[in-house]
Parts: sequence; C-alpha cells; structure tokens
Amino acid sequence: MSATPPQTVGPFFAIGLPWEDGPEVAPDGDVRIRGVVLDGEREPIPDALVETWQADARGRYDTPGFRGFGRCPTDAGGAWEIRTVKPGAPAGQAPHVAVAIFARGLLHRVVTRIYFPEDAEAHASDPVLSGLGERERATLVATREDDGYRFDVRLQGPDETVFFAV
Repeated sequence: MSATPPQTVGPFFAIGLPWEDGPEVAPDGDVRIRGVVLDGEREPIPDALVETWQADARGRYDTPGFRGFGRCPTDAGGAWEIRTVKPGAPAGQAPHVAVAIFARGLLHRVVTRIYFPEDAEAHASDPVLSGLGERERATLVATREDDGYRFDVRLQGPDETVFFAV
C-alpha cells in the first residue's frame, strides 16, 4: 500500500526550505520579532516554518539591498525569531509584517499579519484591521518586549490567530 498525498504532508520543512541567514531579514536591524507556533491544544509545534515579508523602515518594498523576506523554522519548543527593522507604513496601510505558517497537518500555508501596538492610530484606517472585530484585531497585534516584539501564532482554538484567504 502506498502513501496518499495527505499522508506525506510534512514535517519536511527542515530538509530544504530554511537557510542560514533566513531569520536575518535585516542583518543591521535592531528589532527582534519572536513567538511560538501553537496547535489547537496550545501545544508548541516544533516542526513549523515561519515566513515573513515586510516593507523597509520607510514603507517601501523596492529599496535596493533590503530583502524584506525571512524564513525561520521553529525550534523544539515551537519558538521562532527574526531580526529586522520596524517596517514603515505602506501606502494606505498601518505598518505590518506579513506572515505565512507552514506546519504539520496543514495542506496549505496559513497567512496572517503582525501589527505593532504603538501604531494604534494607524490601525483605525488600515483596510485589513478595520474589517475585523475587536477580538479578531487583538490576535494580530504583537506585544512589546524590551528588545522587540512577541507574536504567538495559535493555529486553532478560542483565541485562534486570524488568517486570511490569499
């Protein structure tokens, strides 16, 4: 009996997707964004992959030399971390980092965003956040820490992170 495609889904992410400087979105950056990927039982997922995309500090995506893309596998405790700069506000949006999660049991990636707590005024006019209820918006706002931000991703459950169909 051979395996069907759903039976062969992950965890294969560590084989070829991560690369050494993947978590270094902006090596000269002074901001760390970290968190844990959790399943529906609030257990950490040790074999997930977190991808991030963002604008530079001026809100631009076309700055020469700025990659704006990161890829970080989770560790044994489900933790991930990138080093970057805080993004500026792209036209018509609040500053944010786009995130995709690949994990065991997911046939397709899930996509979300990280917003920053100090940008609450910009959140009011952001087209993505303004379409969500207060509880849903709260799942997309990182928590400020001494040396950066914390953003835990909850794949299921009552406090599930909001994900978008893209």
